[in-house]
Amino acid sequence: MLRLGRRRKVKGRGEVVYGITRLSELAADARALLGYTRGHWGVENGLHHTRDVTRGEDRCRVRRGPAPRVRASLRNVAVYLLRHMDYPSAAAATRAMVAQSELARDLLNDPDSISA
Repeated sequence: MLRLGRRRKVKGRGEVVYGITRLSELAADARALLGYTRGHWGVENGLHHTRDVTRGEDRCRVRRGPAPRVRASLRNVAVYLLRHMDYPSAAAATRAMVAQSELARDLLNDPDSISA
């Protein structure tokens, strides 16, 4: 079992979270557990937050058949392409494409040619 205290930068509040692991005491030292925890939140903040917030995945009501999986795959591709543009965030890249639709066309035709 692990106990992790952390403080959020946004609101400045602290919180304590607990976890359970199957790792042995030798493999589950503080540095390793912190690394695993940060790795998990890196994925959560990097991809899932972008899909949920920027791409609006949680608002989508498509629930039947293969459509949810297809839409999730397309969102992953979109996030990948947007992150490799020369903008500070996927949201900024999305706004640029809304303002200049030719950027989206160029990105799909030749992903290596895009730079802001």
